[in-house]
Amino acid sequence: MKPFSFLEIPDYNGITMVLDKGLPLNYVEDYLKICGEYINFVKFGWGTSAIQNKDIIMKKIKIYKKHNIKTYVGGTLFELCYIQNKYEEYLKECKKLGFQCVEISDGTINLDIKERNEVIKIAKENDFTVLSEVGKKSIEEDNKITIKNRIDIINSDLKNGADFVIIEGRESGKSIGLFDNKGNIKENDFKEILNNVNAEKIIFEAPHKNQQVEFILTIGPTVNLGNISYDDVISLKTLRTGLRGDTFGLIK
Repeated sequence: MKPFSFLEIPDYNGITMVLDKGLPLNYVEDYLKICGEYINFVKFGWGTSAIQNKDIIMKKIKIYKKHNIKTYVGGTLFELCYIQNKYEEYLKECKKLGFQCVEISDGTINLDIKERNEVIKIAKENDFTVLSEVGKKSIEEDNKITIKNRIDIINSDLKNGADFVIIEGRESGKSIGLFDNKGNIKENDFKEILNNVNAEKIIFEAPHKNQQVEFILTIGPTVNLGNISYDDVISLKTLRTGLRGDTFGLIK
């Protein structure tokens, strides 16, 4: 039971995805006692899971599972496996380790629509939850993607079986995807996304508070947000429920 239970506080829980960059087991176990109920997905960032002890990775996945949190490997490792023609081995290893999801991305490589469709299809056939990602890691390359291109890729991925599509924002939250060089949301691009895709199937990477606030106030407290730091999980929950000044009185 939580304190102040006499208060009328809405219980909104949109999808929250956080980034694990190599957290120790005891830290994860202790921290999830505090906020595990507010986390849906954990991404083992980039290729970090390939340079840690396998037993530790498997133990950590089990800890997350105890809290009903689904885990997956960062897209960079998928991309390396794909260009080395080892996608099937990659999926088998993910399954052995206990990962329930895979991320399909082309942040550093190029996948055409046909290739994206095929890798999504194969992952679904292997019973993975699929999170595809749209966007590039390089600012220069990402800026070449028009908003129409992003919308077309999002809708294609969803049509072909992706469970959710992540809009790239990176850890910096600047100059990539829907963000300008100051980390502010590009309003026209954001409106185009909302007018042309199913927002319930989109996870918006939003590492900064101002971005989280704008997404919540525009879409609603159940908006799906990703690249949330461990330090911000509780803070984000208060934003979703109007328990912080930025959304106080605005959440009904």
